[in-house]
Amino acid sequence: MSEEKAAETMDPPPPAEVNPIPNGKGHEPGEETTAASKTPPAEETAQQEIVPNTAQNATPQRGEDAEATLAESQEFLSAVEDKKTPRFTDFEGKTSFGMSVFNLGNAIMGSGILGLAYAMANTGIVLFLILLTAVAGLSSYSIHLLLKCSGIVGIRAYEQLGYRAFGTPGKMAAGIAITLQNIGAMSSYLYIVKYEFPLVIQAFLGVDKPSGEWFMNGNYLVIMVSIAVILPLALMKQLGYLGYTSGFSLSCMVFFLIAVIYKKFQVPCPFSDYSHNSTSSNISAVDMNDPACVPRMVNLNPQTAYTVPILAFAFVCHPEVLPIYTELRNPTKKKMQHVSNISIAVMYTMYFLAALFGYLTFYGEVEAELLHTYSRIDPYDTLILCVRLAVLTAVTLTVPIVLFPVRRALQQMLFPNKTFNWPRHIAIAVCLLTCINLLVIFAPNILGIFGIIGATSAPCLIFIFPAVFYIRIVPKEEEPMRSAPKIIAACFAGIGVLFMVMSLSFILIDWTSGSSKAASGH
Repeated sequence: MSEEKAAETMDPPPPAEVNPIPNGKGHEPGEETTAASKTPPAEETAQQEIVPNTAQNATPQRGEDAEATLAESQEFLSAVEDKKTPRFTDFEGKTSFGMSVFNLGNAIMGSGILGLAYAMANTGIVLFLILLTAVAGLSSYSIHLLLKCSGIVGIRAYEQLGYRAFGTPGKMAAGIAITLQNIGAMSSYLYIVKYEFPLVIQAFLGVDKPSGEWFMNGNYLVIMVSIAVILPLALMKQLGYLGYTSGFSLSCMVFFLIAVIYKKFQVPCPFSDYSHNSTSSNISAVDMNDPACVPRMVNLNPQTAYTVPILAFAFVCHPEVLPIYTELRNPTKKKMQHVSNISIAVMYTMYFLAALFGYLTFYGEVEAELLHTYSRIDPYDTLILCVRLAVLTAVTLTVPIVLFPVRRALQQMLFPNKTFNWPRHIAIAVCLLTCINLLVIFAPNILGIFGIIGATSAPCLIFIFPAVFYIRIVPKEEEPMRSAPKIIAACFAGIGVLFMVMSLSFILIDWTSGSSKAASGH
């Protein structure tokens, strides 16, 4: 699937590829003109059609496209002081490979890991592993499609790929999907802050039953965290600056994983709630004759409908891929694909281990939010208290990473011809955080957020959009419509549509039947 090998065998070579030179910038206009003069008229015409945003083609009639690209590039990037119109390939990335892995890994890793043990309980270990492997592989292939499209048109922005493929409707569809998906993600992160932060404060103060103090009110706490921590980080102009906070965030989740593995060997099975078990520190032997303590390899029930959306939601990082690619030092498609593959592989391992040991600790008793299950055993457990703090820190530091693509999507949809300015940059961040806080305060359940958002926007961003953009953007001269890559991409889009319809149908049936934990306000 290597692009380099494919490029060597193509005849004719793809004239539209914008190849970065070692310093991360695109070729100068003089070089492009020289290259263009060596191509036959037919190829030159095709090049102008495929790359409408290159310098030799920036006519007054293309002014709107050039301004849109300028606004797009300056949303994430430093202003390029030059007379020519900046393109993404004109930006010299300064973010290292490791920091890029941290940023993308942080974008993938979120509160989804807290719901995976519950997902495994409702699918069984084997079926869960098959689904997790499939979704991880499909996510990697999807990123390959995005990077291929990006290289052909020389633009590293999801919305602009939509514009190149389908015009304004494509840009709007991509922007709306990114906005819905990432608002859902940020809502789920802040929901954890709302739910867990009061429990941490209670444990610190040793309060059994809070009497309504304001500092134990999750609604107040989530607003305070948004203002004091998330907003300052969200006002950064470039994603690269968040690499250090991303690394720290991932370290917190590694600590969470270690604690989950450790507690597997400390919690008896079947376990007793704290209120009915004053000797919870005594470890009893596992009763393997108890059916509640036998792991299930395959398990199908009405809650299984939530599993695939939760898994898909856990691997969505696609809106962040192209901005991270833009800021990568010496960027190439192969290098960015390696960043993606490493990030997905690490998250895949952490997801499976966290789900496996969380499930083997509680079996059928595991709840949609894993940390809440631990608090049923001992709400004052020192290790779990530290884990709560680590998860709170991790998800809080993930929100700014996820907010960047939403702000750019809104910029592209509402102010497509405007260049970067600080007042608008700040105003969009403030409005987004305000809306998300309102959503979190009134959202009934984290499972509903995972299920509905995961079943709608996630399939679009992972399956459908990358595939249809690829089919439309890659020229027919390079890959005919009946070529294997485009047929595979079409099947990939079909899988996305099927997955969306199936997941939504299962969830709606589950809700209307009244058996859903989400519907019952669990």
